[in-house]
Amino acid sequence: MYKLTVFAFLLFTSVVYSQKDHSKDVNRYKKEVKQTILQFFEGFHAGDTAKIKKTIDHNIVMQTIAKTKEGKIKTVKTDVEKFLAAIHDRPAEQRWDERLLLFKIDTDSAIANVWTPYEFYLNDTFSHCGVNVFQLFNDGTSWRIIALADTRTREGCK
Repeated sequence: MYKLTVFAFLLFTSVVYSQKDHSKDVNRYKKEVKQTILQFFEGFHAGDTAKIKKTIDHNIVMQTIAKTKEGKIKTVKTDVEKFLAAIHDRPAEQRWDERLLLFKIDTDSAIANVWTPYEFYLNDTFSHCGVNVFQLFNDGTSWRIIALADTRTREGCK
């Protein structure tokens, strides 16, 4: 019985001490993911599509979840090139300000999901609110946005 107890104790302690503390890695990943999204919006606000392109994957999927006039919910795919052109060609006197209210980030070493409620202002005038949902992957050197979906509404924002 003594040998069995010693064996069980040694087995338990070796398992406990062999497990790596992943919380430091996860916190680092979360900071990197948040920084990628902040860089995306720095480019968005400044009209700097080169900065945005550094944060997105070439196969990014962009969609808006929208309500039709009949009240049905549908998805509308956004062409990334048209999205970038709209940002690049935005009139200089027009200011887009998407204010992120919260970052809810879930991640491991290779993939991340981020939920960001927001308020959108056009030239300091409130326009709408909604939620952005980002999916990112880590290509070994940086985090890249592979999917972005958003909602937009004027009801229940404030």
